[in-house]
This record gives sequence, structure tokens and C-alpha cells, in this order.
Amino acid sequence: MSEHTELISRIEEQERRLRLPRFDNDDAWRLGCLIADLAQERGAAVTIGIHRAGQRLFHRALPGTSPDNDAWLERKCRVVERYGASSYLVGARFRAKGSSFEESSRLDPDRYAAHGGAFPLHVTGTGVIGAVAVSGLPQAEDHALVVEALERYLPTTA
Repeated sequence: MSEHTELISRIEEQERRLRLPRFDNDDAWRLGCLIADLAQERGAAVTIGIHRAGQRLFHRALPGTSPDNDAWLERKCRVVERYGASSYLVGARFRAKGSSFEESSRLDPDRYAAHGGAFPLHVTGTGVIGAVAVSGLPQAEDHALVVEALERYLPTTA
């Protein structure tokens, strides 16, 4: 199995597994605060954003971040909204085809970024309703932080 194939399989499994029974404004607050707490415990300078149906429900910029992190959040979330998949998965799929998102998507790179860190908020029975995103770490770490937070958060929604 190639490196890209393994990564794609792992992220697809995460997306199948990390589906929420519901997601409202209070859920966005709790999930966003959980991510912020995890980041602060690790001394990670990240910006966190949660969007649902085009509305920003949560935003937090931890010390050490800049407006560039806000721009990255928006660009990654647009990829989730357009493709219905995590920004890391979308980028990996393009790389697996021997290209890159920037070269082959035909989308404006100032508006879209298929780099790890934005994950779809998939509500069971409804589909993808938004995105949760982190910016500030290398893309694999941004993605992993969001996944870890969703893994911890999901049992609290049962």
C-alpha cells in the first residue's frame, strides 16, 4: 500500500467514525473549548474555528497566532464545504493522483487550501453541516488535534 493510500484510508475511516448525533451552537462552544484546552496543555499556538451552514459559531486565537491563521482557517473550511471531506483528505487524494490541489483543482488558492486541519461536521441522518478547523501547526498535527478532540467529544453527545 502506498503512503498516500494508507493516509487516505486512515482519514476516510476517521470521517466514517466521527459522526455526531446532533450539533448546535452549544455543541460548537463545548467542542471549541475542548480543542483550545488541548492546545493550551501542549503549548500549541493555534487558531480554532467552527462553522455551520456558513455561520461562524466559534473562534479562538491562542497566543502566538496571527491573522494568517484566520486566513488559513477560512481557506481550509471552504475545502470542507465544497468537497464534503476533510481538507487533509482532499489534498491527499490529489497527491495520490500525482498532482496537487493547487495545480489541479482549478480553484483560487487564495480562497481554498487543501492542507490538514479542517474536518467535516457530519451529523448522522443529515450529512455534512459545517467544519471544525485548526491552524498553526504542521498540517498532520492540525488534523490530528481536531480528530483527537472529536474522539474525546463524541462520547459526551450520546
